[in-house]
Amino acid sequence: MKILVAGYQHETNTFAPSKADWAAFNRGDDFPAFIHGRAMLDKLTGVNLPMGGFIDAAKIRGWQLVPSSWCGASPSSYVTQDAFERMSASVMADVNKGGFDAVYLDLHGAGVAEHLDDTEGELITRIRQVVGKDIPIVASLDLHANVTQRMLQQADALVSYRTYPHIDMAGTGELAAQLLARRIKVGRKEPLRYRRLPFLIPLNAQSTWMQPAAALYDALPELDKHFGTCLSFCMAFPASDFDECGPMVWAHGEHALEAVDRLFALVAEPTQWKLEFLSAHDAVAQSLARASQAHKPLVIADTQDNPGAGGDSNTTGLLHALLQQDAGKKFPDQIALGLMFDPQAARAAAAAGVGATISITLGTAVPTFTGQHSDPPVTGEFRVRALSDGQVTIKGPMMTGMAVTLGPCACLELDGVQVAVVSGQMQMLDRELFRMVGIHPEALKIIVVKSSNHFRADFTPLVADAQTDIIVAKAAGPMAADPADLPWKNLPASMRRKP
Repeated sequence: MKILVAGYQHETNTFAPSKADWAAFNRGDDFPAFIHGRAMLDKLTGVNLPMGGFIDAAKIRGWQLVPSSWCGASPSSYVTQDAFERMSASVMADVNKGGFDAVYLDLHGAGVAEHLDDTEGELITRIRQVVGKDIPIVASLDLHANVTQRMLQQADALVSYRTYPHIDMAGTGELAAQLLARRIKVGRKEPLRYRRLPFLIPLNAQSTWMQPAAALYDALPELDKHFGTCLSFCMAFPASDFDECGPMVWAHGEHALEAVDRLFALVAEPTQWKLEFLSAHDAVAQSLARASQAHKPLVIADTQDNPGAGGDSNTTGLLHALLQQDAGKKFPDQIALGLMFDPQAARAAAAAGVGATISITLGTAVPTFTGQHSDPPVTGEFRVRALSDGQVTIKGPMMTGMAVTLGPCACLELDGVQVAVVSGQMQMLDRELFRMVGIHPEALKIIVVKSSNHFRADFTPLVADAQTDIIVAKAAGPMAADPADLPWKNLPASMRRKP
């Protein structure tokens, strides 16, 4: 068997301020930069990404891989038409060469371009038009995919992650290989059934490290075993303004209908998905009140500036709250925030050197979904505590083994609060991202992370009680923690904005 393999990853927040141009797919921030041909297999082997898992599974089965291209960009607003068409042209050039028996695609599933609402469905369709109906096309999807009917109908099989934080990305690539092997053995596309939930689920309610998602996803393997199916449940990315945004349940197999109905009954009860949030001020106040008695760190998630969901990781609401409540003076050098995307500040720190004090303005006031701007930048005399070239390898459960390039980075300290400042956009999902600028999370009292849920994989082991010691805060930013806050234009009236 010869399998053509390719990948394209983008999670599109259509309400976010910054678009994903072709340069974004070539920077290599929190994804490997665009890569083509044999080098793709070398770069992604052994990495916790779906392509890495599929490569390993293919070796076991003796399949020969025909590498096309792979690219990913940090979540943001629309993918530009130029960027999507460049990616598509690269893949289609290899598809048109032929010489393969099947296709595997490592996709996200929530990509929206300036000219296309459903970029993954479009890519699969373009490939299908060339290879015909007999060559299997199998794809893996992110748990946040907004799965469309076109994706389901054009592909032979789709399978999604079952964890959030996504620690099973390589495992999902292996599941895709299993589905492809099933498709080859059966000799035809297996029966497919799917149902869409009638409401949006907030990102912060989706963590499989918490209930209800933990129990619901634990049920999938048992249901698959009982029905002989391959089930998937995408909770969706609730910030893509098009008519098929929303959670989806689907299954492949002879008893797909029964399996989907059983799972749908479990996940579609709306009240289980409701979640409460604190303001930035209240989150800091509550953490400070508990910090003197706590023996382990407390974590605050700055969810509305999550660069993993369309934020630019540069707002200052939580930093202002820390400074206004003298957090760093109460616990000197035991308060840290990261990652703050501010290349200009990082360059100024590098020019001044470790130990210097620099007078700068840190952070950015950005447009938000409310029509207002986020908090103003913070101006002050910052001390340069440490510098880094931004080259770091992820060691935690998410993206294990991934080499990240974030450009010039620094630890800047103001009034006892340390800020990890970077020149590349990436959410705080791994402790190594703090350590690269000399901040050791284990020694802190309060850790503010610009992330929604991915941080939980590497930071939950630090806290004493994940239910009480991790707080989700709503500081002004471009990613709405509550989908009902967004100014939707294209979502159908039948799709409720909240559970």
